[in-house]
Amino acid sequence: CLNIKVENSGSIQDLCLRLFAPSAVSPAAERLRYILSEDDDMPTPTLFTEMDTLQREGDELEWKESARWVKFEEKVEEGGERWSKPHVSTLSLHSLFELRTCLQTGTVLLDLDGYSLPQIVVTTSQTFLLSIEEGMLSPELRDKISFVLLRKHRHQTKKPIHRSLADMGKSSSGSECPVLHLPSRSMNDIADTPSTDQLKNKFMKKIPRDAEASNVLVGEVDFLSKPFVAFVRLAQATTLGGLTEVPVPTRFLFILLGPQGKAKSYNEIGRAIATLMVDDLFSDVAYKARDREDLIAGIDEFLDEVIVLPPGEWDPKIRIEPPKKVPSADKRLEPFQMNGTAGGGGGLAEDEEMPAQHELGEELAFTGRFCGGLFLDIKRKLPWLPSDFYEGFHIQSISAVLFIYLGCITNAITFGGLLGDATDNYQGVMESFLGTALAGSVFCLFSGQPLIILSSTGPILIFEKLLFEFSKNNNIDYMELRLWIGIHSCLQCFILVATDASYIIKYMTRFTEEGFSSLISFIFISDAIKKMVGAFKYYPINTDFKPDYVTTYKCEFPMPDNSSSVSGLNVTALDWSQLSKKECLKYGGSLLGKSCKFVPDLALMSFILFFGTYSMTVTLKKFKFSRYFPTKLRKLISDFSIFMSIMTFVGLDMLMGLKTPKLIVPTEFKPTRPGRGWIVMPFGKNPWWVYLASFVPALLVTILIFMDQQISAVIVNRKENKLKKGCGYHLDLFWVGVLMAACSFMGLPWYVAATVISIAHIDSLKMESESSAPGEQPQFLGVREQRVTGILVFVLTGVSIFLAPVLKFIPMPVLYGVFLYMGVASLSGIQFWDRIKLYMMPSKHQPDFSYLRHVPLRRVHLFTFIQIACLAVLWVLKSTFLAIIFPVMILGLMVVRKMLDMVFSQHDLAWLDDLLPEKEKKKKDDDKKKGKEKEKEKKRPKPDDSEDEVSGAELLLPPAGQNTETTHRSGPPG
Repeated sequence: CLNIKVENSGSIQDLCLRLFAPSAVSPAAERLRYILSEDDDMPTPTLFTEMDTLQREGDELEWKESARWVKFEEKVEEGGERWSKPHVSTLSLHSLFELRTCLQTGTVLLDLDGYSLPQIVVTTSQTFLLSIEEGMLSPELRDKISFVLLRKHRHQTKKPIHRSLADMGKSSSGSECPVLHLPSRSMNDIADTPSTDQLKNKFMKKIPRDAEASNVLVGEVDFLSKPFVAFVRLAQATTLGGLTEVPVPTRFLFILLGPQGKAKSYNEIGRAIATLMVDDLFSDVAYKARDREDLIAGIDEFLDEVIVLPPGEWDPKIRIEPPKKVPSADKRLEPFQMNGTAGGGGGLAEDEEMPAQHELGEELAFTGRFCGGLFLDIKRKLPWLPSDFYEGFHIQSISAVLFIYLGCITNAITFGGLLGDATDNYQGVMESFLGTALAGSVFCLFSGQPLIILSSTGPILIFEKLLFEFSKNNNIDYMELRLWIGIHSCLQCFILVATDASYIIKYMTRFTEEGFSSLISFIFISDAIKKMVGAFKYYPINTDFKPDYVTTYKCEFPMPDNSSSVSGLNVTALDWSQLSKKECLKYGGSLLGKSCKFVPDLALMSFILFFGTYSMTVTLKKFKFSRYFPTKLRKLISDFSIFMSIMTFVGLDMLMGLKTPKLIVPTEFKPTRPGRGWIVMPFGKNPWWVYLASFVPALLVTILIFMDQQISAVIVNRKENKLKKGCGYHLDLFWVGVLMAACSFMGLPWYVAATVISIAHIDSLKMESESSAPGEQPQFLGVREQRVTGILVFVLTGVSIFLAPVLKFIPMPVLYGVFLYMGVASLSGIQFWDRIKLYMMPSKHQPDFSYLRHVPLRRVHLFTFIQIACLAVLWVLKSTFLAIIFPVMILGLMVVRKMLDMVFSQHDLAWLDDLLPEKEKKKKDDDKKKGKEKEKEKKRPKPDDSEDEVSGAELLLPPAGQNTETTHRSGPPG
């Protein structure tokens, strides 16, 4: 028979559930499910726990702070007189069982109306004395307990006096040391209000604003024969003067006073309850507990989850470093929610749950109405418009603007120069600057996702080159043809917007996204390296220079045939041995010798600037995780890492004074090609049929723009970026189409979302929690979503033609280093790149990725190989004349992904990629049906026959090594 306490079992339905449930549920878990399933809109506050131990200095008693917890434990180092590093609390199992016994036998006061520490102490001591033997009930014992509990508290913020002065008893007049060594006869020796040290304590920055305190007081005294234990929860959190290190209101008190000789045991019990109080699940239990048994059930749950380390295989003196990512308590809370079953079964284990799929929300829902998606985007973004501006005024925005600005002008100069070569200067650097400023500013001002940065891209450059060659070979005016292609492409974009064609983006899974973003990242990396290698060809190393032969200079003068004078001077009368090298060459002389042609090694200097900028940026970007300097300074250095790196190596270049290649910026506002104006006329230079035939090449451009823009938008809008203001796929495409037409009329380059620069923009605006617990990594809160940084970047790009005197000092290798950093940084966090690195790792050294737990390694390698093959095909197409069909091949990635359904199971694809929408919907429907069937089976009454009993016993076989007699039967007792 099951032994159940009916008075604590809840409703009759709850009692029946416990009697006839198909799975065995412990009473503690059932009690917690009843407590924690109650609907409560108020979240549980964060608890700051402080443990004070009773110290004796001569005849004087005091409470001294020995440890504290916000999430991890910090201990007062007695010898070093400082706080230890935050570490994971390691408890002895014996101390947890002793704590359980203390709560079973001690005083438990829940929701006590307390307004001051003396009143709380008196009430607690009276309650305790009333519960013990009649013979010990004496006012003297109660007064002694109250006297001890009301002694002054010395916190670690108090600077200790010199030990020799303390021994001599000369500390009574010290302002930094409270009166500790003089006998105190007053009952209340603790301050009623927080001290100045408490109010000015900088540790408050590490504690959330709504936090409450839990105070643990442990010590040994000589007037008790049995321990005095009390657990108190106040009805309202109250600031109890100098009790706590920081002025945080106290909600919980745990008091343990016992006979002498067991100080170590008391200390361990205090550490146990302090660790429990900062545990997410137990703190919920402590706030919602109705009686003593609820608290004990919370301890039992903690014991069920605790991990024991064998004493012979681990040294308890070793402090465990806090993990980089603390696991969420939601998994532990799930079985105790109202819709769950405590102790649950029937579902997947924690490490067997399917990964959350990458879902694209209602922004890409097919409305079926004309411009339905566009209107929803506008409706969604309008309420956020004011905050898009005032949230941009932050110091972090300054670093983001400087970083992205340098990336944009480098891109504009690079693509402008290439466009000038490809189009015979019909479009050049000036047009690139003006177009970048115009298109980028308008897009950031009116688009649905202003964090996207517009730029020229490689496929568009190749298309422009092929279009110019076609126009030149067929005597067609290039600018007019280009204008009509831009108009047709704009109209086609409008059609895509009006028909909600962006819905197709739902079929772009991680496979397509990562293939495209990896390709763009590799293009950035390869271009940066190519330009750096080109410097070695442009500035060849002079291997003929031999320093040992500098003394063999010899200057000779070939006498002119018709004259003996140069520039009116009689060269025959010159003393050639006294001339400088410059004068010798000026008067027609020449240097003969093995070391005459010395030139500085500009290629090496360029490489130092290139690699130095990259490596310093990477180092400073990680500086916020360093051990040096305060948190705010580390974060500031990390935010301005790129700007600091650029300034450092620009200064180094100026200090060396070498003629390294510098940034060339136009100084006059005029078209690059003489004779062309800023407006392109649509008629008069080409036959009429060209205006209609341009529809065909415009279709290729539209596909390119659609794929490039929307894939970049999907990457920017990923749920891991925690964007809160929604997306705007249709609105973004609408403005890209408008800007296509505007740039075509002005003869400016076409612009589309730049994947790498947009990712860099996101990374530079990421926000992290400022008040993280000691030892806890700052939590990623999201991205500073605003329009200010993008607008400022493109406005600065536009006025850069007037900043030429300043920008001309920036060496190009420094900007190539920025390019390399953006390409490498955009690869971080891409699962595809992580899986590529697995090829070179032995299995025992591979990281503990979740998909490696559930998918065989050979299947992982096969999936990665297919992605590499697709990336190689795209790279080859990009590098040849077939680049014009590049956008079609991106669509081909979606086809390849569809075919993978025939090679991989849906289980494997769920871990390695995202399921396609119809597959995901089907899977959810199947899960829903299975859930309904299970519910019906639970509700269906089971006949009480031997066959059912045997079946139930088979489902509840005990684990290996467990005694079968202790297994509960699922059938009714009989």
